[in-house]
Amino acid sequence: MTPRPFHHGNLRAVLLEQAEVMLREGGVDGLSLRELARQAGVSHGAPRSHFIDRQALLDALAEQGFDRLTDQVRSALAGAGPFPERFRLVAHAYVDFAVDNAAVMELMFATKMNDAAGPVHAAATRLFQTLDEAMGPSAAPGDGDRDRFKLLFAAMMQGTATLITTHRVTRSQGNVLIDDATGVLLGSHLATSLLQP
Repeated sequence: MTPRPFHHGNLRAVLLEQAEVMLREGGVDGLSLRELARQAGVSHGAPRSHFIDRQALLDALAEQGFDRLTDQVRSALAGAGPFPERFRLVAHAYVDFAVDNAAVMELMFATKMNDAAGPVHAAATRLFQTLDEAMGPSAAPGDGDRDRFKLLFAAMMQGTATLITTHRVTRSQGNVLIDDATGVLLGSHLATSLLQP
């Protein structure tokens, strides 16, 4: 394979793109800075000008994954129509991302986010803030029920994505499950207490 050319200034983007290919093909264990340099067709030290070590590369991939998922969720929320329909579109966008980017999604949620000031934690927070904003104003600051709702949503969607990626259900069966899950979630006592007009 001929390494793709890059222009000065976009090496980081090229490295992240190649790292994601390697992640999909060989998992986290197959990803090293030296092999990344070889695959990208650059000197073995070139990646270190952007990623101090392997963990920094993994963190950058996870951060980028959260940002891309957040963009897809925002796009789904931007559509016209009542909240339940937009919420269903968000659920489909979430699962589509999780299925189409399974290795990245696994990395995103496996990455340690103990550093509250770190970029991965900040990117994950942006995703859940986007979901929170879609729910409308909070009745009480620090409402734990809103956090439960968002985590339950994520658990249901990631579970559905896992069923699809492990071939327990087909993509079309997964789409039916998404609609069922959002209906159950929006009809729950938790949702009705949070989403009152």
